[in-house]
Amino acid sequence: MKNLTSICKFKEGTQIQGFYLCVEKHLRYTKAGDLFIDLELRDITGHITAKIWENVHELNIKFENGNAVVISGYVEAYLDHLQLVVKKINKATVQHYGRYGFDPANIVPTSKKDPLKMWKNILLTINEIKNKELQRLILLIYKADKKKILIHPASVKSSYNFRSGFLEHVLTMTQLVKKITPHYRVDKELVMAGVLLIKIGVLNGIKSGYVNDYSKEGNLIGQSVIAKDMMNNAVKKIKKFPLELKIKLEHIILSHENNYQSVNSYRPSFPEALLVHLIHRFDTNMTLMEQTINDDSELNDFTSKRNYFGLPIFKK
Repeated sequence: MKNLTSICKFKEGTQIQGFYLCVEKHLRYTKAGDLFIDLELRDITGHITAKIWENVHELNIKFENGNAVVISGYVEAYLDHLQLVVKKINKATVQHYGRYGFDPANIVPTSKKDPLKMWKNILLTINEIKNKELQRLILLIYKADKKKILIHPASVKSSYNFRSGFLEHVLTMTQLVKKITPHYRVDKELVMAGVLLIKIGVLNGIKSGYVNDYSKEGNLIGQSVIAKDMMNNAVKKIKKFPLELKIKLEHIILSHENNYQSVNSYRPSFPEALLVHLIHRFDTNMTLMEQTINDDSELNDFTSKRNYFGLPIFKK
């Protein structure tokens, strides 16, 4: 392929080709009754509207909303804004277009850390767990879902809501466990197992793809219940897994997101469950505050109060 063009480098009258994320796709009709496709495209540098005026039926079947796409076309000005006129378009995958320069990290927000290195570090941590039932349980889940784990976000719109965000969040929590547990009389391995298992529900609760959204199970059941079920399915494959240990893990999973707002919800009820809850909350809140500061483009000392915390954040 010729040189690839990022959206931020689009200029009126230029021919472009490149890889983008299709975040909106609509079949529409002109006033004359001609069918066309209206698109919204994004990459990590910006976004732009696009139109397909020709070969609509042929090109329509080549991609769907939410796909990464490879495009060639030209940039024009319309109502004082740039828009892209698409001449050719196809669904882009690493398998077919990786050798031509397609990298998902260029079209969607992605962890700055290498997912394969994070994966290896997490495996090292799991292999350090001396309780063989716990170690086997976690390895069963992680190895079965390795492909998802390498790319999955940890949330849809909250912290670590980017590609490989699940890995980064879990790895950070395991590092916190190693730093914090020596200060308290707790079962370090149970706490470590807790932070490794509490978020696994997002693997099925969030649709896998370039656009984050909840799955049917995520909307109707919730990631904590999904995580509990995934854990219990793995427990069934381990002969004579201790019942008390299973119940403790279930409680840790179900109570980790509790904010003590309802007496009817599960609240951390033993030290290890409380510590897992606090580590998760600590990492989530610190990440969200950093994200709030980084996303604010104003030159003021404080951010807007329209954020997760509901108050102006001092930017230093």
